[in-house]
Amino acid sequence: MRQGPRYIPTFRRHREGVTDYRKRKRLLKSRKVRAVIRKTLNHVIVQFVKYKEDGDIVVASAVSSDLKKYGWETPKDSTSAAYLTGVLAGKRAKESGVEECIVDIGRYTPSKGSRLFAVVKGIVDAGVYCPCDESMFPDEDRIAGKHLKNKPKAPVEQIKDQILGGKP
Repeated sequence: MRQGPRYIPTFRRHREGVTDYRKRKRLLKSRKVRAVIRKTLNHVIVQFVKYKEDGDIVVASAVSSDLKKYGWETPKDSTSAAYLTGVLAGKRAKESGVEECIVDIGRYTPSKGSRLFAVVKGIVDAGVYCPCDESMFPDEDRIAGKHLKNKPKAPVEQIKDQILGGKP
């Protein structure tokens, strides 16, 4: 390991490959609320984050496990669940006063039709302005859940109307 009086180590999160600080700086320069999208093996997490010098503030958030309240029983990591999580997060952000945001997908590689862009489509459909190329969104069949082996008991459109209507 390098050492000496002039050696300055890089940030730990950069060394571990967790944070791309150049990308983060570009996002923060926009002065807009960031829609931070992260995916785990079983869930999708969406947070609307406002930058403060003391530390970022989460304005609104949604996790795909929140969809249970609306009758979603199929897997929480599917494209359909990601879309509905985006709709739910967008609705909560709208209620918190967020009118526009910029997408922060972190270190994920953007690929056409991915779950990340299903979330962005959900945010846009909820009424929050989010600049994005619409050709990156997944097909309507994937959003409707026609690709799933275990079809959803309640259609995606019905749950979307339930979320936007405000009845859990």
